[in-house]
Amino acid sequence: MTMTFTQLDLLRELEPTVEANLNRHLSMTKNWNPHDYVPWDEGRNFAEMGGVDWDPDQSRLSELAKVAMITNLLTEDNLPSYHREIAASFSLDGAWGTWVNRWTAEENRHGIVMRDYLVVTRAVDPVQLEQYRMEHLTNGLDSPLNAAFLPSVAYVTFQELATRLSHRNTGHACADDVAERMLDRIAADENLHMVFYRTLAGAAMDLVPDAALEAITDVLLNFQMPGQSMPGFRRNAVLLAKYGIYDLRQHLDDVVMPVLRIWNVFERNDFTDAGERARDRLAAHLDDLRRAAERFEESRDRMLAREAARAE
Repeated sequence: MTMTFTQLDLLRELEPTVEANLNRHLSMTKNWNPHDYVPWDEGRNFAEMGGVDWDPDQSRLSELAKVAMITNLLTEDNLPSYHREIAASFSLDGAWGTWVNRWTAEENRHGIVMRDYLVVTRAVDPVQLEQYRMEHLTNGLDSPLNAAFLPSVAYVTFQELATRLSHRNTGHACADDVAERMLDRIAADENLHMVFYRTLAGAAMDLVPDAALEAITDVLLNFQMPGQSMPGFRRNAVLLAKYGIYDLRQHLDDVVMPVLRIWNVFERNDFTDAGERARDRLAAHLDDLRRAAERFEESRDRMLAREAARAE
């Protein structure tokens, strides 16, 4: 017999799961200080304070690393929008509110440390970076989730894992020990956040299998990274995919499939016809993703081969 739950019912039923996993998270997370990951001895004044303003020659990062760092930072910068969305989806009562505020505080460190690193090391143009930040936060987040709990918890599960992967790959691209250490620290946070949301979504699926899988399927069919509204996002996303920071194959093999396996989506037998239809839609989408990833890889390999030939 399939039980029907309102959103309020789900929040009440899942609050013990939230509390238990909040305690687990607090026992596993490492409290760290952004200032410990920034090479402050490289800092110097800009012209307004009697120093020298930024010049491209001052940066030690490649163009790829700069684009990746800016994209990741602007994604973190939009935290006010994410807090609003998650608070509306999860509520601020009891353990829910404790988690939402704790998550927000942890995420805020990511933007702080990345901006400090970029400004102190003069890795990017700080004036342009601030212009991008203002534009991105003014645009806000145009979320299609409508503060609904099930699609929201599904989305943040995949998004946190995707962000973890992007940060780690960006750290490698920087070819800078300080940047890599900093981004590995951020990625570790993102992984713990993903585990929290993945566990919560799994518990929701046990309560309402059909509705949960329908939400997961809809999220994956329409998945977009949260930086869509930032300046130059599409152009930057193409560059990041081209050079392996985050591409379709990684999205499928390293983000989507590991989570679906944890949830046993294709092994469960507790779906009704509605859930089975959602599972069929999801399977078809995954097949489409595999084909698209193969086409992209073939095209990318040809493009990179041409670039290598021209460089000889």
